[in-house]
Amino acid sequence: MPLQSGENFSYGAVTESSSEAAEADKLAKQLANPIASLISVPFQANEDWGYGPSGNGYKFTLNIQPVIPISISKDWNVIVRTILPVVSQHDLFYIPNLPKNSPLQPQNRSQDGLSDTTQSFFLSPKNPGPFGLIWGLGPAFLYPTGTNDLLGSGTFSIGPTLVVLKQTGAWTMGALMNQLWSVVIEEHRSSLSQMFVQPFIAYTTKTHTTFTLSSESTANWNATSADGKWTVPLIFQISQILKIGRQPISIQIGGKYYADSPRYGPDWGVRLNLTLLYPTGGRPAPVEKTGLVK
Repeated sequence: MPLQSGENFSYGAVTESSSEAAEADKLAKQLANPIASLISVPFQANEDWGYGPSGNGYKFTLNIQPVIPISISKDWNVIVRTILPVVSQHDLFYIPNLPKNSPLQPQNRSQDGLSDTTQSFFLSPKNPGPFGLIWGLGPAFLYPTGTNDLLGSGTFSIGPTLVVLKQTGAWTMGALMNQLWSVVIEEHRSSLSQMFVQPFIAYTTKTHTTFTLSSESTANWNATSADGKWTVPLIFQISQILKIGRQPISIQIGGKYYADSPRYGPDWGVRLNLTLLYPTGGRPAPVEKTGLVK
């Protein structure tokens, strides 16, 4: 939708009012908090290179990640975080110099479709606890939504998830983690025991720009030491709060360096993220009286 005359595109524009600045500052800090009382719908695009025996494989992943807080009492929220990955990958499993009819070669060098869906439920107090700590605890689920055996684990998995963070002034620091174990395994598939750890530190400027350094590390406990258990990307990201018409959004760009990865894992990556923001707690506009409303 094109911008109308008089509308602000960026919260950082010189025409920004004090109330808009306060709202943008609040949104930027809420975005840095994985369990904030903020409805958000991120569309996170990732491109990673260096996969496969050839080292030329690449993987594109679009993570659709709605976050929905649900108020269950005056003191507690349940935050539902869902990650639905749409994947396109090429030459992750192709072995150079091996005949195409070899049973070790995949039927196709490319795979496209859905990967497994992760959903987490965090029970979190609405107000920070002792020492200003913000925390959330609950179950995490992995659903076998992969549309190809090479895109998913073939397991339904369950485990605990935890997030702890602290926000001081312009700084946000903390960590999110989960551990998943398979409870239902499709035929001819392997069991899953996997841990995810995401430490992060973020700084938000007065112009609502946020600089974030994080890792999204995964440990596959069932992998052999020779294959490598850990995937450890170091991620630096810059994001900016903007407003198009009345719709606040966040745009983010980042780069990834894999300090450690399994055999045939990636080396580098980039990320572009667009997040639609829907602040909670606002009052609906009053209904204008008509002949049908008294």
